[in-house]
Amino acid sequence: MALLLGVDTGGTYTDAVLIEDEKDVIASAKSLTTREDLAIGIGRAIEAVLAESQVNTSEIGMASLSTTLATNALVEGQGERVGLVYIGFREQDLKTHGLSEALGTDPAVVISGGHNHAGSEAKTLDLEALSAWLDTDLGVSGFAVASQFATRNPSHELAAANLIREKTGRPVSLSHHLSAKLNGPKRALTAVLNARLIGMIARLINRAEGKLRDLNITAPLMVVRGDGALISADQARERPIETILSGPAASIVGARWMTGAEHALVSDIGGTTTDVALLRDGKPKIDPAGARVGPWRTMVEAVAMRTTGLGGDSEVHVIDEGLVGGVTLGPKRLVPVSLLASQAPEIVHAVLDEQLRSDTPGEHDARFVRAVPGVEAGGLAPKDAVLLERIGEAISPVGQILKSRLESSALRRLVARGLVQIVGVTPSDASHALGGVDVWDASAAVKALELLGRKRTGSGDMLAPDPNDMAQIIIDQLTHQTSLALLETAFAEEDMDFGMSPAALAAHILTQKGLDQHRGLMRIDAGLNLPVVGLGASAPSYYPAVGARIGTEMILPQHAGVANAVGAVVGRVRFRRSGTITAPAEGRYRVHLDTGPEDFVDAEEAMTLLQNLLEKEAKGDAQAAGAEDITVSANRDIRKAKTEAREVFIEAEIIVEASGRPRIAS
Repeated sequence: MALLLGVDTGGTYTDAVLIEDEKDVIASAKSLTTREDLAIGIGRAIEAVLAESQVNTSEIGMASLSTTLATNALVEGQGERVGLVYIGFREQDLKTHGLSEALGTDPAVVISGGHNHAGSEAKTLDLEALSAWLDTDLGVSGFAVASQFATRNPSHELAAANLIREKTGRPVSLSHHLSAKLNGPKRALTAVLNARLIGMIARLINRAEGKLRDLNITAPLMVVRGDGALISADQARERPIETILSGPAASIVGARWMTGAEHALVSDIGGTTTDVALLRDGKPKIDPAGARVGPWRTMVEAVAMRTTGLGGDSEVHVIDEGLVGGVTLGPKRLVPVSLLASQAPEIVHAVLDEQLRSDTPGEHDARFVRAVPGVEAGGLAPKDAVLLERIGEAISPVGQILKSRLESSALRRLVARGLVQIVGVTPSDASHALGGVDVWDASAAVKALELLGRKRTGSGDMLAPDPNDMAQIIIDQLTHQTSLALLETAFAEEDMDFGMSPAALAAHILTQKGLDQHRGLMRIDAGLNLPVVGLGASAPSYYPAVGARIGTEMILPQHAGVANAVGAVVGRVRFRRSGTITAPAEGRYRVHLDTGPEDFVDAEEAMTLLQNLLEKEAKGDAQAAGAEDITVSANRDIRKAKTEAREVFIEAEIIVEASGRPRIAS
């Protein structure tokens, strides 16, 4: 008997499952994710499945972790402060692909250097300018380095990294390690996000491994990558950006394993996001443009998935314009009031009761703030530091903490750094008030919803005097926004040019009238023409109404609430390596290697050398991840042009893939 332990750390819950012989789920459990120390939630979930199954820990042959931590951090704009070294580009290039926006207030330096498309040095690398910049007080946890055409010659990135490590000892993310493709600004963005996540993911993995040891589980720990493949813990520490969409990718793998679905949309609702992907012929599609998370388009290979900032813990925004008013949800995540009240009931109820006694609704009613311990707070602006000190270690009403409207911006910056959490009304609170869920403090949820419902619409009327009505408005909005996310994905996959974006098509009045089955002079019908597999702990509560709205079968598998943890252990180890051969002159074939360009006079000799090298690297990666029975495949994409009745070699790309099942420890 081989027992596999799968763990998924989400924004709200940490799940664990035990699978026997890769066939049956013999135990599953949930525990609240403990953001102040993720190992606590991981340990509780594992202890619960061990208690339920009564197995001996020595029987566990493999443990695997999937996580939405990186995805949620990027969606919510969180992460550590990093510095960018931008080599051979122009200052205005920082604005390309949202790089400047992603950096925010994080420092960046643009220095001379870089190469051309053939891998030859364009300008000398200015290490003196880099050294002087490093001598300033940057207050960063790590660095990202991106050099022009580094995928054709990485020598300047490597030299810069050596200097950074020598002077600072901080981790460095190199853009050419994360993608073999061109497009410097996009590679730079990927490197920045990777650097921002290193400390966060390393802490998660370290604490997870420590908790496994505490529980006498000696099996190796694997981590799910964004394409659903498994990698070793060490590989995930080095390239944490590859774990974005890890949790959603694991859910796709889990959905296929649990349902056997061949052709379906898979929709996974968590606390922070809803992730939708297409399962075609039993396989998820890999996004050729790179993973998109929130506003960022990276160069990370991942499942083609549309991630929306919509979940059970999404922030509820009141629409106070117009005569009717209403709400909208997300994209930010809040800690639900009902959850906080279950942890600190006296404080929360006292504040809510006091706010309800007031005749005048307050701007920050039913909203609290608390600090997250253990997060590095270096590089804060003076105003932000003052506000963080005022928050201290207590749970406080937001209205008591903010002394002026100007401090709202400082609070948002502290949230973005992951230093503090905001507590407020969410769909989870609405579900508690309506009796659909009963795990936290429902009475606190009712009070918070009553406070929210007192807010005024454009007509001057209260939004919803009855808290149950307020709760239903929120749940109906969740149904609407989830339906839009599913329709948007379906439109995006249709092989047709509709003349507008998938999002615009999903929200278009004709689509919405079709869902309503409009019957006037025109008969309009619309709906999905394939089933939806609904995943997530709250899917059974929310998704039947979604299926009814979009007119399709909603499949809710038995273990839908722990699909991510299931997918974490039923996947394969898989590594892809790619390389390029160019022709700088007729009869000369240039192989672009990590050690620099190497020229050949024979094209087949050049391609054979590169393919052999890529196969060795991919197989080595798979072996390092603990794979066995490894198979290797290669594909050559050779581009030629016809001129004067003969073919001329332009460029070749070789892609190698090594895959195998993870080794199960005996």
